[in-house]
Amino acid sequence: MHETIAQGTVHELAEDMRTAIAADAKVFELWQGLTPLGRNEFICWVEDAKQAKTREKRIGRTIEELLEGKRRPCCWAGCIHRTDKAPSAWQQAVLIDKKKP
Repeated sequence: MHETIAQGTVHELAEDMRTAIAADAKVFELWQGLTPLGRNEFICWVEDAKQAKTREKRIGRTIEELLEGKRRPCCWAGCIHRTDKAPSAWQQAVLIDKKKP
């Protein structure tokens, strides 16, 4: 078993994502090397998936992107759940306003 796995600044890893990261020593090392904000972005991106199939794909893509050297999810607008800063205008328009009924 690995040492305690690092979390994000707002989000914590769900069991399925934790298991996928811990399954590969290199991926685990890369994950641990991310900043808390970087980890938070990946977690938020996965958590934002509406369907289980999408979530599964995003977990797989997280592993791939870590192995490719990426430190944030590609093409993700960013976590809107952080309280240390207001959402950007782009996040507001695309992620927040779009979700209003």
